[in-house]
Amino acid sequence: MTKPIWPGSGTTSGPRTNIGKNDWAAIYSATSYGERFREIADETVRIESRTNLLFSFEKMAVRDAVRSPRGARYFALGLYDFLYGTDGDRRSLESWCGVLAALPRKQTRVLTWPIATVFGFLARPERHIFLKPNVSRRAADLYGFSFEYQSRPAWPTYASLLKVANDVRTDWSPVISRAPRSKLKY
Repeated sequence: MTKPIWPGSGTTSGPRTNIGKNDWAAIYSATSYGERFREIADETVRIESRTNLLFSFEKMAVRDAVRSPRGARYFALGLYDFLYGTDGDRRSLESWCGVLAALPRKQTRVLTWPIATVFGFLARPERHIFLKPNVSRRAADLYGFSFEYQSRPAWPTYASLLKVANDVRTDWSPVISRAPRSKLKY
């Protein structure tokens, strides 16, 4: 069974790679919230599992955290607010980090930079960036940027990385705009 690549687009040329805003809105109109929270949490974990962005222990921490109905509910609602909330980037990130910190955990903590940023990056890459601590610090250093890194996820670090990304995009946009475009459809 294939689902639209971009929900609502009507295309069914492959397995689902994203959960769109309309899918999330279905949570709020469903009569059985618990099943919808579970569905969103499971689908989100499945989408991420097809990437190599998180370490295996981080993937396991997320799966364990959303296994319970409470964990699935917190995760689904928190992620929706992070992706589509209207509170602004700072408040959205801080609220999302609060959700991750409150999720049930077995061994590994769920509140890490990779976990806090991977879902935003996968769902809305035009707005969010993925933060892998060592790689991000090294890249910023090699590029000559000051990256204000703190190990506990918080707005100042994320804002600093967004600024680095914006500066790199600005510096490279003339080169990218002249690059040949592929005619392949992704």
